[in-house]
Amino acid sequence: MRIERVSNQKFKIFLTFDDLMDRGLTRDELWKDLPRVHRIFSDMMFEASSEIGVELNGVLLVQVYLLQAQGMLVIVTKSEFEDYEDEEDYLEMKVTLDESREMIFSFDEFEDVIQAVDHLNLLNVCGGDLYHYHEGYYMLLLEDDISHLEEEQVIALMSEFASASAVTSHRLEEYGKSIAKRTAVVTIHHYFGQHQEELKDES
Repeated sequence: MRIERVSNQKFKIFLTFDDLMDRGLTRDELWKDLPRVHRIFSDMMFEASSEIGVELNGVLLVQVYLLQAQGMLVIVTKSEFEDYEDEEDYLEMKVTLDESREMIFSFDEFEDVIQAVDHLNLLNVCGGDLYHYHEGYYMLLLEDDISHLEEEQVIALMSEFASASAVTSHRLEEYGKSIAKRTAVVTIHHYFGQHQEELKDES
């Protein structure tokens, strides 16, 4: 579990799927066993608040984003209402669940991007966005880009060259430098696909 303090009123928690499993929570249970999910989130948030020194009281707006390849991103915002200012022990959680259809992977080197693109091209993947951000490269794949493949197949392939990232597409769009938009795989392969013949020989 990774925790990031955004302000005195907001913090983020990022959990991998392994973190969720360690807490006894599967992906399917997020949508089925809401009381149990609520209890696990409560424990998790108190653990996080203790670590970063944020006192939890009042109304908490908890936005949960289930990420396709990465795990889960939880954004906790303290909403201060005058009615509850004098009630130090009052705590209410308002939880919303949203499933992202994005897959975002980070690469340390551009050579890793080229190798991943060569393999994606063989699987008839053409789209994707590619960004440069914080000295690394980030590829965003949408559901439409890989609709003809199994998600697990794509995640397994990309894990050979990249790491799943909790960075959102909004952050990449705002702060990153766009290298290729919606045609990342076909564009990078066209200009840098030097491994293509080797891959065909191997297959």
